[in-house]
Amino acid sequence: MTKTLKIEGMMCAHCEARVKKALEAVAGVESAAPDHTAGTAVVTLKEPVADEALKAAVEAQDYRVLSIA
Repeated sequence: MTKTLKIEGMMCAHCEARVKKALEAVAGVESAAPDHTAGTAVVTLKEPVADEALKAAVEAQDYRVLSIA
C-alpha cells in the first residue's frame, strides 16, 4: 500500500533527506521517496498507518503537508 503526500517547503536534496528520515521513523512505514521538485513524498507502508501520524512526522521537520492521498 502506498500513500502520496503533497508537501510544501522542500527546496533541495537536504530537505528530501530530512523528510525521508522522518517518515521512515514512523511505525509501519517501509520506505519513503520524497521529491522536492514535485513537492511530494510517496510512502510505502507495510501496515496501515494513520494519515495524522505521517503528517505529524513531516510537520515536525517544519514542512507543511497539504494533502494525503
